[in-house]
Amino acid sequence: MKSSVALEKLVASSNLTPYEAGSYENGDRRFERIVRYATIDCAKAGWLVKHKGTWTLTQAGIEAYRAYPDSDTFHRQAVRLYAEWKQAQGVPAEETPTAAPVSERAPDEVSTISADVAYEQARESAWQKIEQFLLGMPPFEFQDLVGDLLEGMAYHVTWKSPPGRDGGVDIIAHVDPLGTQLPRIKVQVKRVAQKIDTDTLKAFVAVLNEDDVGIFVSTGGFTRTAEEFVRGQARQRVTLIDLERFVDLWVQHHGKLDDAARRRLPLSPVWFLTPEI
Repeated sequence: MKSSVALEKLVASSNLTPYEAGSYENGDRRFERIVRYATIDCAKAGWLVKHKGTWTLTQAGIEAYRAYPDSDTFHRQAVRLYAEWKQAQGVPAEETPTAAPVSERAPDEVSTISADVAYEQARESAWQKIEQFLLGMPPFEFQDLVGDLLEGMAYHVTWKSPPGRDGGVDIIAHVDPLGTQLPRIKVQVKRVAQKIDTDTLKAFVAVLNEDDVGIFVSTGGFTRTAEEFVRGQARQRVTLIDLERFVDLWVQHHGKLDDAARRRLPLSPVWFLTPEI
C-alpha cells in the first residue's frame, strides 16, 4: 500500500490526541512523523519493506503482528531486533537504539531518526512527482519518451506509430543503423493507470515473428497472470517494463540521452548522505 494511503487509513481508525493531531512549524503533521519514526524500527526488524513510497508487510511482519497483540510489546520487540541488527553491523553498544518508544529515547537518538524520516519523505515525494508527471503525459508523448530511451540505450528506432490504429506495435527498433541484423525489436507502449492483463499480452505476442523481440511498456504495470504468461513463453521473447523499471532505465542511461529527450522528462540528480538504517 502507498504510504500516504496507509497513513490516511490509520488516521481514520485512530482517536488522535490534540498533540498528535497538530503540526510542526514546517507544516508536517505530527501524527505522520510519529508513525514514520516507528516504521523505521519495523523495517529494520524485517517486518516491513519500503520502496518508492510503497509499504509492504513481510511474512515475518504478519507473524509478529499475531505474536505481539499488545502495541507496546510489538514496538519494543521491533526496536530490540533493530538494536541486534546494528550490533551485527559492528556498531558499538552505546550507539545502538534503545528498546523504547520514541518518547523515551535520548535527544540525539531522536534527532538521528528525524533526519532518517526527512530522507525517507524526500525520496517518496520525488518519486510521487515523477509518477504523476508520467501518468499525466499524453500517450503519444510518452511513446516518444520510450523511443528516446531506446536510442539512449544504443538501439536504432526506425519507425514510430502515428496517431490512430497501430496494429499492436508502436515502435520498431534494430540493433544496427540499417536494420540488417536480427533481432528486430517491436514495442507496444501503454500510458495507462490500470494493469495490463493476459489477453492484451497475448494480442501483442501474436504480432511477433520468430526473429522478433517484444518489449511491452506499461505505466500501470502488469497483472500477476500476465507476468506468468510471459515467463511461460518458449519461443517469443518478451520483456515487460513497468513505470518503475522505465524510470530506473531512464536514470541509468540519462547521460546518453539527447537534449530533446531530457527536456521531455527533465530529471535532475540530488545526492543525499544515505542514513545507516
